[in-house]
Amino acid sequence: MVWTPQRRSLLAGLAGAAALPFIGSPALAQPRPRLVVIGGGFGGATAARFLKTYIADADVTLIEPQATYTACPFSNLVIGGLREMSAQTFGYDRLKTEGINVIQERAEDVDPSARTVTLGSSDTLSYDRLILSPGIDIRWDALEGYGPDAQQVMPHAWKAGPQTTLLRDQLEAMEDGGLVVMSVPAAPYRCPPGPYERASLIAHYLKTQKPASKLIILDAKDQFSKQPLFLEAWAQHYPDHLQWVGASDFGRVVSVDPAAMTLSTDFDTYKADVANVIPPQKAGEIAARAGVADQTGWCPINPVDFSSTLQDNIYVIGDATIAAPMPKSAFSANLQAKLCALQIARDLSGAAIEPTVLANTCYSYVTPDAAVSITGVYSNADGKLSSMDGAGGLSPAGAAPAIRAAEAAEAEAWFKQITRQTFG
Repeated sequence: MVWTPQRRSLLAGLAGAAALPFIGSPALAQPRPRLVVIGGGFGGATAARFLKTYIADADVTLIEPQATYTACPFSNLVIGGLREMSAQTFGYDRLKTEGINVIQERAEDVDPSARTVTLGSSDTLSYDRLILSPGIDIRWDALEGYGPDAQQVMPHAWKAGPQTTLLRDQLEAMEDGGLVVMSVPAAPYRCPPGPYERASLIAHYLKTQKPASKLIILDAKDQFSKQPLFLEAWAQHYPDHLQWVGASDFGRVVSVDPAAMTLSTDFDTYKADVANVIPPQKAGEIAARAGVADQTGWCPINPVDFSSTLQDNIYVIGDATIAAPMPKSAFSANLQAKLCALQIARDLSGAAIEPTVLANTCYSYVTPDAAVSITGVYSNADGKLSSMDGAGGLSPAGAAPAIRAAEAAEAEAWFKQITRQTFG
């Protein structure tokens, strides 16, 4: 379905306010329930704030080892030399002023039977309800040759921070005429359209700063999110600087050699000057230790409240979940956090847990001043997540530059809104 500004405005409002009509009085909650959240990103920090909003008397604790959070959305602009890293970092001072106990330690283990979390200091916290928002970890054993040391030579940059600046610095240091090779894994992974936005912005950097250079995308898939829009943009803007090789053309990378700077598919070997290897992923490590990840490495949930199907009194939100067709995105994590917090408040007050509607919008830059988007709307009735027919859609193909520029402005406004809502 073709996307329109009117439909986007309607569904953006729906996503932002989906939980709000159901908020009850905080007095409905049981006296001082102990609510613990692990992970301080767009899911976890939002969940902590909304738990405190919905249940004012609750003892809400957020466990996050980092003093500042570095956002993945918009980090591709940093890699493309279009944004400063400082614009990606956010702290937790506002959460502390709202009465949330922020513990800057690593959560080492969870005992679901005892309802305790063990911290890096060996201290333990007891909980009545626990929300896990651990994000992703890399599956280091999934791609031959790509272990923890390889990321310092072939950065993945799929966790924003030092990896982001490393990839940017490598691109800046590369001589004109160099070859950049990006490998993209099979789904699922964090941010389905993220590799292709990154490819667009790297191609723009090469076109404007190192015009004799080129980017090759080696993809384990033949189809990807927003594919018609990306292909259109690449043909228009980067015909000489970007080449995509899909799975049918033997684009799936089966091994890498960081020492030789090579990436191998079933039939070809590519020698790169800069290699961005996006490897297969799984839920953050604490999910497995808590017993909420299954054999896939991801976490099955009840989509009505995002409670774990494997452990009682534990909820999982954000990238770690098995929540298809809802994608792994900051937008999804933020909305799942609100819904999960609401349903916990309802459960503690004795109210019924009711199905609702969720939505997601992902913006992707194709040039520094042009973006495209995809929106989905989902029902969680009948114990499963399903796309709602006739809702959502893509940006229009062949749109005028003014429309693409308007979407870029919407993306920037969205980022400001979600970071303000998450971190204050």
